[in-house]
Amino acid sequence: MLGTLMSSMIALILSLVVMLLGLILSKRALSDREKESPFECGFDPVKSARLPFSLRFFLLAIIFLIFDVEIVLLFPILMSFLSAFTVELVMGAFLFLVILIVGLFHEWNEGSLDWAQ
Repeated sequence: MLGTLMSSMIALILSLVVMLLGLILSKRALSDREKESPFECGFDPVKSARLPFSLRFFLLAIIFLIFDVEIVLLFPILMSFLSAFTVELVMGAFLFLVILIVGLFHEWNEGSLDWAQ
């Protein structure tokens, strides 16, 4: 009981010290309009919010997310090659890569990967 109370007090004091230290150090930072303003996907938050959204930026972000998820899905396949090298695993990985390559060529032919025209 006494040990629990003592460790709770130490945790409380330590967290208060860290919060006060953070508060003191943050006051030393110089205030800047650019640093305090939020950043939203390349938009200037000070100007009008009615500016048209760049569809190319959106498509590039979606393509990045798709191929980022692709890496996450390929990693377990590569780790499975170390333990069991079966025909089903090789064919599944090959089919997965073919689908990704076909998608990449489709995006390339569509022009979504061309940032500047």
